[in-house]
Amino acid sequence: MISGDSIVALSSGRLPAGVAVVRISGAQTRFVVETIAGAMVKEREAILRKFKTPDGTVLDSGLVIFFRGPASFTGEDVAEFHVHGGRAVVARMLETITAFDGVRHAEPGEFTRRAFLNGKVDLVETEALADLVNAETEAQRRFAIRNAEGVQSDLYLSWRRRLIHARAMIEAEIDFADEDDVPGSVSDAVWSDVGLMIGEIDRHVAGFRAAEIIRDGFEVVILGAPNAGKSSLFNTLARRDAAIVTDEPGTTRDLLEVVLDLGGLRVRLTDTAGLRDAPGKVEAIGIEKARARAHGADLVLLLEDMAAPMPVIAAGDPKRMMRVGTKLDLLDGKANRGGEGHYDLAISTLDGAGIDALLAQISARAVSAAGDVSDVLPSRLRHVELLGETTRHLARAMEQAAGQELRAEELRLAADRLGRIIGAVDVEDLLDVIFAQFCIGK
Repeated sequence: MISGDSIVALSSGRLPAGVAVVRISGAQTRFVVETIAGAMVKEREAILRKFKTPDGTVLDSGLVIFFRGPASFTGEDVAEFHVHGGRAVVARMLETITAFDGVRHAEPGEFTRRAFLNGKVDLVETEALADLVNAETEAQRRFAIRNAEGVQSDLYLSWRRRLIHARAMIEAEIDFADEDDVPGSVSDAVWSDVGLMIGEIDRHVAGFRAAEIIRDGFEVVILGAPNAGKSSLFNTLARRDAAIVTDEPGTTRDLLEVVLDLGGLRVRLTDTAGLRDAPGKVEAIGIEKARARAHGADLVLLLEDMAAPMPVIAAGDPKRMMRVGTKLDLLDGKANRGGEGHYDLAISTLDGAGIDALLAQISARAVSAAGDVSDVLPSRLRHVELLGETTRHLARAMEQAAGQELRAEELRLAADRLGRIIGAVDVEDLLDVIFAQFCIGK
């Protein structure tokens, strides 16, 4: 597919910058290059040229690279102009290029969209490219780059090929049972493989929470009574004054959030309102928000002032909770009132005691929850939903009460759902499998 309009956009970072990359894709690309750069350039070579408007006015000097379609990112003719990264230079360059007939500014994501429509990337790889651009941590980068290279797509395609083959065998048994090239019965082998596939998909879907942690972050919520040191710890871990700290109870009334990078993983840290009985109306809303956020957190840090303990009750899985004693510097070497074994960790935000150990604990739990970043995991909720539909169709296909035709139809629907994940639904490939395997009509 070749689009009618050519598109152009700034494809590098925020201006001003040392160098800016202006990219154009489409049928007008060659004409634009020949006009602005003075003459056509060799393919895939960076050539230094002086860039001019059609009336001869010098725009800038820089590098130009031409990629002939379909051997380009979008599958169309593509060119890049590497110019000086000043705002005026880039604005004038874009203004000049869009003045050509048939050239317009690109819409958000339109280069990647054309790459998908021209078969250069599938939907999963497209999503991975977006993740790669937005990656903030090493784990996110590694996860996105593997999916952009096609490992996730390859898994879904392998399942889809197995289902197409299974359906081909079943339908061949139904329609061509009198042919010598068709085995007498393939049902046992087919349904055995379908059963194995259900287990494989279920195990794959179970890894979605780990993928969410890699992409969106490991969520840590700080809970405790008023003046337990929540905001002080929040500021210490954030390494800035992100929350107001006073001796007055109820200072924090809303949720405050910062993002940390621990061991290459994204960690979202949330400070909350102090938990206490009979709060004011506004503070009560903050407390309700705190409990709700803690309920869905991956880890809850339940803080208690060891010098003046005020225990609070926090519902939730004890395995997702750490009891942290605060204000260790005020104890002056004395044992805290709760006993030495009462807390998982004792800290002081004043002198930094225990902070490194706390960060190490949070990091270890995040790494454990995320698992192996190199694992192939479903990276989007839509993948999980379509995979769930796939297994439901497969489960129905496994039911012995249904006729072979209905079971084959369930296999078709299951393969269709896998095809929707990667955007490669094609009914013709079923016929290819049948004729390649059995030489029907010889």
